[in-house]
Formats: sequence, C-alpha cells, structure tokens
Amino acid sequence: MEHTESHPFDGKAFVRHLTTSPGVYRYFDAEGELLYVGKAANLKKRTSNYFLKPPMDPRIASMVSQIARAEVTLTRTAGEALLLESQLIKSLKPRYNIVLRDDKSYPYIYLSGGEDYPRLAFHRGAKSGVGRYFGPYPSTFAVRESLGLMQKLFKVRQCEDSYFKNRSRPCLQHQIGRCSAPCVQLISVEDYRSDVRHAEMFLEGRSSAVIDELAQSMEQASAALNFERAASLRDQVAALRRLQAQHFVQGASADMDVIACCLDGGMACVSVLFFRNGVSLGSRDFFPRLPTDASVGDVLSQFIAQYYLERQVPRELVLSDPVEDMEVLEDVLSQHAGYAVQLKPSVRGDRARFLEMAQRNASAALTSRLASRHTLLARFDDLQKVLELTEPPRRIECFDISHTRGEATVASCVVFGPEGPEKSHYRRFNITGITPGDDYAAMHQALTRRFKKVVEGGAKPDILLIDGGLGQVAQAMDVLRELGVEGIRVVGVAKGPGRRAGEETLILAESGKTLHPGTSSPALHLVAAVRDESHRFAISGHRRKRDAARERSTLEDVAGVGARRRAALLKAFGGLSGVEAAGVEELMSVKGIDRGLAERIYAMLHP
Repeated sequence: MEHTESHPFDGKAFVRHLTTSPGVYRYFDAEGELLYVGKAANLKKRTSNYFLKPPMDPRIASMVSQIARAEVTLTRTAGEALLLESQLIKSLKPRYNIVLRDDKSYPYIYLSGGEDYPRLAFHRGAKSGVGRYFGPYPSTFAVRESLGLMQKLFKVRQCEDSYFKNRSRPCLQHQIGRCSAPCVQLISVEDYRSDVRHAEMFLEGRSSAVIDELAQSMEQASAALNFERAASLRDQVAALRRLQAQHFVQGASADMDVIACCLDGGMACVSVLFFRNGVSLGSRDFFPRLPTDASVGDVLSQFIAQYYLERQVPRELVLSDPVEDMEVLEDVLSQHAGYAVQLKPSVRGDRARFLEMAQRNASAALTSRLASRHTLLARFDDLQKVLELTEPPRRIECFDISHTRGEATVASCVVFGPEGPEKSHYRRFNITGITPGDDYAAMHQALTRRFKKVVEGGAKPDILLIDGGLGQVAQAMDVLRELGVEGIRVVGVAKGPGRRAGEETLILAESGKTLHPGTSSPALHLVAAVRDESHRFAISGHRRKRDAARERSTLEDVAGVGARRRAALLKAFGGLSGVEAAGVEELMSVKGIDRGLAERIYAMLHP
C-alpha cells in the first residue's frame, strides 16, 4: 500500500486511514530516497507517534520534516514484520536506521562430501560445495586453531584434492602423526569414515559423546588383545580430556553469546563473546552505522535482528541492556533456529562476569575507534586545505594496476570516506585485449569501465587518486573527457626519490602543478594509506588470477580427458612433464586411454 501526496506530507491524514494490523512502514523524502524503515504490531498506533504526539527528539523531528511519501506493507504477525524490517534495512540501508555494517563474510570449517576420503578445510564465501559447513566462527584464528586440533585428534586429511589424488607416498603430515595417509590407502575407508564421524560430532559440540565412544572402542580393543590399537585410543581419549580441561569455561552454557553495547561520540560498538559447547571461541567487535540520538536498546535490538536472522543462533543471548519487543524477537529467533532461544538482559554469577568482560571490550574498542576516527577526520580536513577544496571530500577512489611481466593484469579500485575504507564498494577489473605490460592501456580500460557506471547514475568520487605519474594521470583525464564526467579532482601519486615513504609527489591533473606535502603532512598520510590499500587489493587479485592460470593443466583442453583420466596420467608419469615426454604407445598404457585419445593428447602437448 502506498500513500502519495504533494509536499508537505500530511501525517495526520496518513495515520487516520491506516489499519491496526501488524506490518512495516517506510518513509521517503521528496527525491524518493528512503529515510526510514520501521515495524509495528499495530501500524496505526505506532505511526501516530511520529505525527500526533509532539514534541519529539531531534533525530525524529529532522526525519519527519523531510517526509514526502509513506508506504506500508501489511503482515500477518509482528514476527513477520520484524523479519521484513530486518531484510529491508540490510538491503536498502535507510539513512535514519541503525545499520549493521558487516561487509566481511564469516569463516567456516568445511567437511567435503560424496567421496570415500572427505577432507576438512577452511572456507569463506558461498556455501556451494557438497558437504557440511560448521560455523560461522568469529575469526580466521578460531578456524585455524580448530583445524589444527582436528589434525591432532582425528587425523582427517586437510590437503587439496589435486594434491591428494597424485600422491604415491605419505606426506609430512602423516610422518608427524597428523594424518592417517588415506592418499595411499594406509587406512581403510571404514576406519577413516569413523574418524570423520567423530570429527563431525566434535564440531557439533558433542565432545563428551566422542570420548564415550572412543573409551568403549578402547575396551573392546583391549579385550581382543589388540593392545597397540587400545593404546592409540587411550592417547586419543586423554588428548580430548586435556582439551576439555583447557578450554571449558566455568559457567558457560553449551551455546551462549554475550552481547554488550557501548555508545559515545555518535558511534556505537557491539562486542560479542562466543561460547559453544562451553568452549570460548573468542570475541568480535561490530560498529553499526547510527542515526543521531540512538539508544543502547535500539542498537541491540537492530543488531540481534540483522545479525542472527542470517546465522545459526545459540540457545542463549546474554544482553547488557533490555531491548524493545523482546518476546517477538525470542519467538522469531526460535522459529529461525528450530529450538527455544532466550534473551537475558539481567543475569548473575558467572554470566554477569562474562557480561562485564564484554562491556569492557566494547568500551575499549569504541575508545580506540573514536581516536582513529578523530585522526582520520583531521587527515581529511588537511587534504581539503592542501588541494584547496571548498569542503572536505566525502568519497576518495584510488586505482592501481598489477601484473607480472604483463601476465594476469588486474586493476583495483578502492574507496575511502570519512569513516575509513568502504570495502563493500571495492572493485577489481580483469584487463583483457591490450598489449601485455601496457599500464596506460590497462588504466584507460579500468577507468572507462568504472566511470561508465557514473554516467549511468552511479556514485561519483570527489577525488580520484591515480597511482602513477603524468602518463597515468593523462589516461584518467582522457577517460573523464570522453565520458563527459565533470566535478572530480584528479590527483596522481608519484613515488619520491629512492621510493621512500613520505616523499611522494602529488600531481594535480587540471593545472599540472606538483605538490610535496612532506613526511609530517596528515594529508599525505591519508593519500599514502589509500594508495597502499589500492596496491594491496590489486596485488592480491593479480596473484589469485595468476596462480589459477598456472595451476590449469594443458590436459584440461583435450576433449575426452576428464578429471579421472587426467589424474591417472599425472600419477602414471609423475606429473605433466612426464606426460609431455611420453609417446603415443606409452600413453595408451594408462587405463582408459585408447589410441585415438592418446594421439589427441600427444598432438595437444606437441603443437
């Protein structure tokens, strides 16, 4: 349902015609920009607070003065309204809402499926592989530590499939007792599957059940006079018990997160301590984007909805402050999780101790963030003075090119604002169709692709930094002229003598003037930080592209040679060089390779 009227917006008329059903309401300004998304168990009663009950706090008053249009979406229950509100806030990021800025995908432990010898691996990104994903974990360190424990306790392989399929003897991991060497069948499929099942149980938090099973197997092995097997199981049980003793946190329930929020200086920090199966997995700090005058309860409520409705929810959430609509949140989270979830804003004993720890973490992290923000704002102000801008820049973009002798050329674009790097806006461009090593052509192509988006209505930077000298800067100016893009200050960042940090030269494209701010200049510190981030982002993308290209086997281009035949060839001849040295008759000796296929392989490898 949509309400549209000429400006100014008649809020009282809007409320008068509203239903008392639950739903979600949205406010827009005169230009159609979304100002705010809210939920309500009773739309008429909730929205009347904006228009029928002045006075209101400055944040709400500022928003209401800009409303030109309102829309509502009816839902069956308040829980559905909460879900819809959370989805809209995360996707549309309204100006006056609290938005969890979490642009990082979380790490998982991946257990592959559909094979005799599954592998455990670190995973981040889309969960598209066959198998199970355990997590998310609060940090990569937590995943790496857990994978290290898996190697010591269960000896499940963690090597890549390409490495696993081409082994002819056990690797170093087997020699140091961290892998059972399934690559050369030193363990049966049945025994390996038993190890995998125990690893799964451990990752599910059922370590006590694993210990019970292993202890029973130890007694059976001892009764069967298989003392070597019994001793191995005894050591495994002892290691698991030591691990429990080291990691168990007294007072922590099986699954619990402790969440504290701290507000100061117009910023918020939400600190979360993660506990699973009584084991601490560490902590993580979040800094949601705030409207002015937000309360701690508002921040916690929006954080819980936006964070946990997309992830596995623990059975217990301990909160530093009460939140609005607590019963609705509990019901929605319980439905999402499939079991009862409790929100506890008032706790005692050990939970109170954990909560105090989370509050200290939140306060310390926010203090550090505010200090960094103050430094960053000072650098933006100094850059305004150095470049003689009428106001501080709001968006800085920097481009860089990376390649290895012309191979796998990648261009990067990073974005910085007054709050720091805006990683959700970073972009990489795979450069094709140019002479290898031509940095000018690569820069021209990347800039053209980026600023075509500006012409189509995309975000436009105030300052465009180009990592390079006059030649690269000229490419930027040519692209902007060709596309008719105006109002962007183009600045080249050229390395100083000896390539020493702090001696960079800034090249102002429009005037051709050069600046040497010096090592003590906050503006140059900002420019260097943006340039270095662009350089890092370009190199990481280039290396991935290059390594992927180099790992690709020539055999993949031969029709009729799939993964199994390719592995058989590489194993039979000890690698690609051995296959290249083989003749047609030798190739035919490999199972599945007939004369026709052998001749095609030989022709591909000997053009």
